Amino acid sequence: MSSPVTTTHERSKPKIAVLGSINMDLVIRCDQLPRPGETVSARSMSEVPGGKGANQAVAAARCGGAVRMIGCVGDDGFGQKLLNNLLNESIDCSAVLTAQACESGLAIVSVENSGENAIIVIPGANARLSAEDIQRAESAFADCDVLMVQLETPQPTVLAGIQAAKRAGVKVILDPAPAATLSDELFDVDLICPNESEATAIVGGRLESIEDAAEIAKRLHAKGPAAVAITLAARGTMLYDGATIELIPSIKVDAVDTTAAGDAFAGAVAVRWAATGSLRQAIQWANLAGALAASRAGAQPSLPARQQIDSASS
Repeated sequence: MSSPVTTTHERSKPKIAVLGSINMDLVIRCDQLPRPGETVSARSMSEVPGGKGANQAVAAARCGGAVRMIGCVGDDGFGQKLLNNLLNESIDCSAVLTAQACESGLAIVSVENSGENAIIVIPGANARLSAEDIQRAESAFADCDVLMVQLETPQPTVLAGIQAAKRAGVKVILDPAPAATLSDELFDVDLICPNESEATAIVGGRLESIEDAAEIAKRLHAKGPAAVAITLAARGTMLYDGATIELIPSIKVDAVDTTAAGDAFAGAVAVRWAATGSLRQAIQWANLAGALAASRAGAQPSLPARQQIDSASS
């Protein structure tokens, strides 16, 4: 893999590292998502930089964080576009590798009028990012306040990142998406923030009420994370830290596209938690970020800036 491009990692801001996927999203807009066996006509198709890792990196940067991306792109036509997009957001790409003779990650995102979406991900170069790559890049974690990880890179790679961050005394936030069976070691994090379907995929059961959310948060906490935050869309976020359980409300918006709402939430939590030390305050602020993202079209284009989130809170 070739050496990446670097930018200055700002020291005066909360320092956030993001280990995760970097994709090009092919966004298809239609009136209604097709059912199995059904063909529907699309209104439009566009190329938008994405990937849960890159989305969360951009979200954190726009929220005021000094962000370092750890990931892998291919040496195809999309790879340099994806790198340039991150650099344009002032994200440090010194730990982004380029895999030779490999395509970049790709996601096919179908969005219907209600804002609901269905996504198929082709991992591409993201699957090439190995635990050994993370071990070689361990210095990338040393000066950070928070590491954010997701599940669009191989689980051994994610685990290597969590362990490196722990050795450096860095807080770790796990967004367990896409939903998957997790090894026990992956729960050794400071915060896990699934949505409803991801939470039930991990511990089972149904999540139909606020009481269900509280019970599932407790069951998730028993697996090992220091705190659990289950995002419940317009209802807010259920937070449990082992002592206190609380539903932290959000604001109501007209949903246009929920693709990056969870990524906006995660990026905002990381930055505000690093800045204030208060997880509850961070989640209050992040709920606003997620709601604002859901009210706009696109993934990265929908991610709000710090000033917009502050305005929504006033």
